[in-house]
Amino acid sequence: MLQIKDLTYTAWGRRFFNDATVSLPTGAKVGLVGRNGVGKSTLFKLILNELHSGGGDITMPRNARVGSVSQEHPATPVTLIDTILEADVDRHSLLQELETAPPERLGEIYGRLIEIDADRAPSRAAEILSGLGFSTADLGRTMAEFSGGWRMRVALAAALFAEPDLLLLDEPTNYLDLEGAMWLEARLKKYPHTALIISHDRELLNNSVDHILHLTDGKLEIYTGGYDDFERMRAEKLRLLSANRVKQEAERAHLQAFVDRFRAKASKAAQAQSRMKRLAKLQPIGATIEERVAPFTLPSPPRPLAPPLVRLEGASVGYDAKTILKGLNLRMDIDDRIGLLGVNGAGKSTFAKLIAGALEIQNGHIHRDKRMQVGWFHQHQIEAMDPDDTPLEIIRRAMPDATEAARRSKLAQFGLGYDKTETTVANLSGGERARLLLNMVAMRAPHMLILDEPTNHLDIDSRRALLDALNDYEGAVILITHDRSLMEMVADRLWLAADGSVKPFDGDMDDYAKFVLDRARVAARAPTQVRDAPAAKSTTPAAPAGKPANRDAQGLIAPLQRKMESAEQALARCTKSLATLDSQLADPAFAAKAEDLTRQRGRAQDQLDVAEARWMEAAENFEKAKVAAGL
Repeated sequence: MLQIKDLTYTAWGRRFFNDATVSLPTGAKVGLVGRNGVGKSTLFKLILNELHSGGGDITMPRNARVGSVSQEHPATPVTLIDTILEADVDRHSLLQELETAPPERLGEIYGRLIEIDADRAPSRAAEILSGLGFSTADLGRTMAEFSGGWRMRVALAAALFAEPDLLLLDEPTNYLDLEGAMWLEARLKKYPHTALIISHDRELLNNSVDHILHLTDGKLEIYTGGYDDFERMRAEKLRLLSANRVKQEAERAHLQAFVDRFRAKASKAAQAQSRMKRLAKLQPIGATIEERVAPFTLPSPPRPLAPPLVRLEGASVGYDAKTILKGLNLRMDIDDRIGLLGVNGAGKSTFAKLIAGALEIQNGHIHRDKRMQVGWFHQHQIEAMDPDDTPLEIIRRAMPDATEAARRSKLAQFGLGYDKTETTVANLSGGERARLLLNMVAMRAPHMLILDEPTNHLDIDSRRALLDALNDYEGAVILITHDRSLMEMVADRLWLAADGSVKPFDGDMDDYAKFVLDRARVAARAPTQVRDAPAAKSTTPAAPAGKPANRDAQGLIAPLQRKMESAEQALARCTKSLATLDSQLADPAFAAKAEDLTRQRGRAQDQLDVAEARWMEAAENFEKAKVAAGL
C-alpha cells in the first residue's frame, strides 16, 4: 500500500531520515513508534506532501485516498451529523448531483449510491460519534457549539467515517477519555483499509495493530505483531547484534595479529595479504547503545498519617449553585491506589479538585487530615505554562534558599540536562514539560498524588519510568488516565464517576472495557439515535420518477416492519435489564449478592447478544424489502 524507498530528509540542522526504506502491506494496521522527537510526525507530513524530502521516494497506488487528523474541525454553522456525512465526499457529491441530474443520469447515480451503501451512512456516522462520546442530542448541534477538544473528536470521527485507503492518526487517544480510547482500540482493529498510527498507548499497540514500524537513527524497520512482540523481537535482535559484534572483534583481532606477525616474511606474504583483504571486507557492526530514560523522582512522605486521609459522608460538590456530584460516601487511606473512571463531563476533574482542596463541599461532611499535603498534576498545567519561562527560573521559585548547583542538580534528577535548564518553555518538547511538572508536584513528598492525564506527552519508555516511580511511591494515588496499561498496573481499586456521583466499580479493567463497549454498541445501534436527531435528514434516495414499484415486495414491508419493531422492543428490555444489574453490582448495598448478580449478568448479556442479532437481521430484511419495493 505504502512504499518508502531510500528516504532522506534533513531540517533544522539534523537528519531525520537517512536512506530509510520500508513497505507497508495493504490492509495492515501499523503502529509507528520511536522516542519523542525522532521524526514520527515529520514522516506523516512527508507522506501528505506537506514537506518535501531531500531524496528517495514515497509511493502509493494511483488514486489512493489518504486521510489524517491534523487539527480540530472548524467551528462552522453545520450540524454535527451533517459534518460527518459530508466527510464521505463520494456520497455527498452524488446526493448533490441527484438534485439537478438529468433523467438519463439518475439510474447511474442510484446504482452508485446503492453500491456504496449510502442509506446506512447516517446510522454508521451516529455509531462512530456515539463511540467517541457524543450523545443523541449532540447530533443536531452546530459545530460552533462544541469546544476545541470536542471538535478534535469530530475530526477523528470524520476520518473514520470517510474510510480512506490510508488512514494516518497521530496520537489519536490524547484527546479522548479512557472510554473513547477503548472504543477506538476496538474500531481500529476492524478498520477495513490500511492504517498508520503514531501512538504511545501500549494497549492500543497490542490490541489494534498487526505490525510495528520502528523509527530510530533515521531508519525504518517493520516488525510483525503488537508492541509486546516488537519488544521481544528487538531485544533478541540487539542481543544477536551484540554477540556478533563480539565475535567479529575477536576475528578482527586474530586476523590483525597474523598480519602483524607474518607480513614481513616472504614465505607467509601471500597468506598475510589474504587476511588483509579479509579485514578490509569486514563491515563493522556498530555497538548497540540503548538510549537511557531518566527516571521520575516521586519521593514518599516521610511520616505516614493516621487513616483515613479523606472520608466523605453524603457530600455534594459543584460550582456556585450548580451541583455536579452528590451522595459521595467514600474513604481514602494512605496506601490506596484509586483509578477514577468515567466519560468526559461525568465529574472526574470536579472530584479531583474536591480532594485536592480546590473546591469546598456544598452539603454533607468531609473529614481531611489537616497535615495532609497533596501533589496535583492536571493536563491544563502544561498549557498554562509561561512560554518565556525556563526550567531554571521555575526551580528557583520552588527552591528559593537552595544554591544554584543544587537547583541544577535537581533539574538533572528530573531528566533535564544542562543544555535544557535555560531553554524556554516554548522550546521544550511536550514530554519535557510534562516531566518537569510531574516531578515538581511531587517534589515536596506529598501524602497523596492526584494525576489527571499525566501521560499525554510521554513516550512509551517514559510511561514505564512513571509506572516504576508510582509503584515505588508509598503515598496514596488518584489516577485519571486514558492509558489503560498504566491504569491496570497502578490502580488496585476502581471508582466510577457516573449519574452525578462517584461510586466503587466492582470489577477490573477487563470488566470495565466490556461494560464500555457493550454500552457503546447498544447505544449506537438503537434506531432512535439518528431518527431523533433534529437536523439529521433522511438520505434514502427517492425512487426515480416513473419507476414502477414492486407490488409483491411492498406486501412484505408491513410484516417485516412489525417484526423489526418487536425485535427493537426486546433489545430495549434486555438493555434495561443489563443496566439494572450493572447498577446493583456497583452498589455496596448489594455486595452480599455479588456472586448471584454476576451470574445473572452473564445470562442477561447472552440474552442481549441474541436480541441484538435478531434486531439486526430484522432491520436488514426490512431495508432490503424497501429497496426491492422501490421505496
